[in-house]
Amino acid sequence: MSNKLTPKERMQIPWHKMPEQDPEERNKNFLEVNLGYTEAFAIAEAQRCLQCKKPKCIEGCPVNIKIDEFIGLIAEGDFLGAVNKIKEDNALPAICGRVCPQEDQCEKVCVTGKKGKPVAIGYLERFVADYERESGKIKIPSVKPDTGKKVAVVGSGPAGLSCANDLRQMGHDVTVFEALHELGGVLVYGIPEFRLPKKIVEKEIEGLQKMGVKFETDQVIGMVTTVDELMEEEGFDAVFLGVGAGLPWFMGIEGENLVGVYSANEFLTRVNLMKAYDFPHYDTPILDCKDKNVAVFGGGNTAMDAVRTAKRLGAKNAYIIYRRSEVEMPARIEEVHHAKEEGIEFLLLSAPVKFTGNENGWLTQIELLKMELGEPDASGRRRPVAIKGSEYTLDMDIVVVAIGNGSNPLIPQTTPDIDMSKRGTIVVDEETMKTSKKGVFAGGDIVTGGATVILAMGAGRTAAAAIDKYLKTGEWHQSAE
Repeated sequence: MSNKLTPKERMQIPWHKMPEQDPEERNKNFLEVNLGYTEAFAIAEAQRCLQCKKPKCIEGCPVNIKIDEFIGLIAEGDFLGAVNKIKEDNALPAICGRVCPQEDQCEKVCVTGKKGKPVAIGYLERFVADYERESGKIKIPSVKPDTGKKVAVVGSGPAGLSCANDLRQMGHDVTVFEALHELGGVLVYGIPEFRLPKKIVEKEIEGLQKMGVKFETDQVIGMVTTVDELMEEEGFDAVFLGVGAGLPWFMGIEGENLVGVYSANEFLTRVNLMKAYDFPHYDTPILDCKDKNVAVFGGGNTAMDAVRTAKRLGAKNAYIIYRRSEVEMPARIEEVHHAKEEGIEFLLLSAPVKFTGNENGWLTQIELLKMELGEPDASGRRRPVAIKGSEYTLDMDIVVVAIGNGSNPLIPQTTPDIDMSKRGTIVVDEETMKTSKKGVFAGGDIVTGGATVILAMGAGRTAAAAIDKYLKTGEWHQSAE
């Protein structure tokens, strides 16, 4: 059917917008914003793919999903075949279809996008993953015969889950250790329900459990057990560290210790993982946002998640305050667009100077300084420069600081023979994800600093291949040396 279309006919098919909840309804609930494609929409959107002989989209994907092939299967109506094709390279398609920055990766280099909108690769990935889950016909990958080797995966975020998936398929005995009481890492504590429903993360993890991956929660490696103890006392032949970047950064300004000032980590963890949004069913303590003024400092996806969460919790005014302009914002274009639709106010080219509180130590006001853009800095973005005498104040009840995170410090504190960078990240051989300690590998945000889900997954897959080789050969050398 679809393969009979000429390239010209394909180019004439209009892009299919993802159906969404109405902004004035969704900004009051935690249901998913994007509602998903219908089967007809998915087939029509897949028919827009030109099936390039050398698909650049595959190169744009950190885990090199066979994008042309899975989209070709959708165009033919073979949705289960399409999701199985994705799973050859990506164990978490329902998650990646929702939270990956496709506009900066696969869709950015789509040839169709040169004369219009690129093929909606992310929406199609999400569609087939949801179709599989809702059909109940989830195919569990086959597992090779037991190798007799044990691997500990520390952290159940995207890097850890991806690594565990590949290692288990290779026949290794895999145990994932998670510090929190629920599995999923940043996927459950950091990303709100309206962007990534927790049931989807649970279902993806359930698939790994059916493959034989073991999970242990409430295991803070570095405190409960050290890396050395995992290897020397518990008999693990290799360890993968995917512990993320969970140490929040603050701004170091006056009044930052007032009641009402949160890190994005704490705010989102209380709301997402501890379900503060579902009060009174979950009586998780959090400052009441209802009818309050809430400001979120930052311009990334975490900042958008936090401010849109505050709006849903009833904030009277919810602000994004960012020291650069919208052009420099690292957040996904879709997240910024959704935030604006939902009534979020953007105060750009503004930076905080100090926070003021009352006699009881509660935040009451913030002082801001207007900025202008100067020359580009090391990030390639224009550097914000303060405008003297431009201070102004806003009454504020709650502030959320979402300016980034540092690396988890517990592992290096208890495993000093793992080399760390000046930024506090673990140093690895990028080709193998090997650390300086024999048998220990690392990947994801603990290596890169805060990055994307798919990049973390790519690191997990790279590490799994190197771990498998190490377990088979016992050889340990760094290609960078």
